[in-house]
Amino acid sequence: MKIKNRLIALYFSIDFLFTISIVIIFMFLFRKYHKKIRSIWAKLQLKIFRTKLEITGTPNSEAKMLVLNHQSIADIVIMEAVYPANLSWVAKKEIGDIPFFGHILDYPEMISINRSDKRSIIQLLKDAKDRLKKGRVIAIFPEGTRSNGKKILKFQDGAKILAEKLNLKIQPVVLVGTINIFDSKNFLANFEKVKLIYMDCVEPDKDKDWYKKMRDDMNQVFQKNLEEK
Repeated sequence: MKIKNRLIALYFSIDFLFTISIVIIFMFLFRKYHKKIRSIWAKLQLKIFRTKLEITGTPNSEAKMLVLNHQSIADIVIMEAVYPANLSWVAKKEIGDIPFFGHILDYPEMISINRSDKRSIIQLLKDAKDRLKKGRVIAIFPEGTRSNGKKILKFQDGAKILAEKLNLKIQPVVLVGTINIFDSKNFLANFEKVKLIYMDCVEPDKDKDWYKKMRDDMNQVFQKNLEEK
C-alpha cells in the first residue's frame, strides 16, 4: 500500500510543480486577476486529487482573519478553491526565497514573515494593514508548522498579536483529513475525503483568554470530527 501511496505522492508532486509554474506566469501577466487564477487552479487540483469535501458551517463575511490548523499543502488548495473572499496568506519567508517559485507570494501580495527575527512582527502588522485596506482577508496557520494530523499543536503568538493590535474579528476554520491527501513529511498521498468546519467568529476584545480558548475549541472540534471520519 505504501508503494501505491508514494506513487500517488509523486504524481501529485509533478502535477503541483507543473501547474503552479503556470499559475505564477499567469499571475505575472494578469495581476488584476490573481484571485480568479488561484481559484481556478485550486478547483482543478481538487478534481485531480479526487477530493470529496464535506463542509460544515459558512464563512462569515465580517471576519477579517481566518485561523486554520495546518497538516498539508492541501489546506491552502482547499481554501483557495472554496473561500469566497480574496485571501492573503501569512507564510514563512523561506518560501519567498525559492528561485522562481517564490513569486507565488509576491505576485498575489501574500505576506511573508521571518520567524527568526522578532522585529518581523512590525512588518507583519504593516503588511496586514495594507492587505485589509485592499479588501483582503488574512489567513494564518498559528501552529507555525504542519502537524501529524492527530491533534492541533500549540499556537504561536503571531496570530494573537495581529488580531489584538488590529482588532480583527476572527473565524476559526478546522480541516480534518488533509494530511491523507498529501503528507509531504513521509511522502505519502491518497484520494481522500476531507472535512472543513467553519466555526463561530471570535472577537479578541471580548475575553482576555480568547486565544487559548479558541485553540482548545478548535482541537475539540478537530478530535470529534477525526473520530467520526
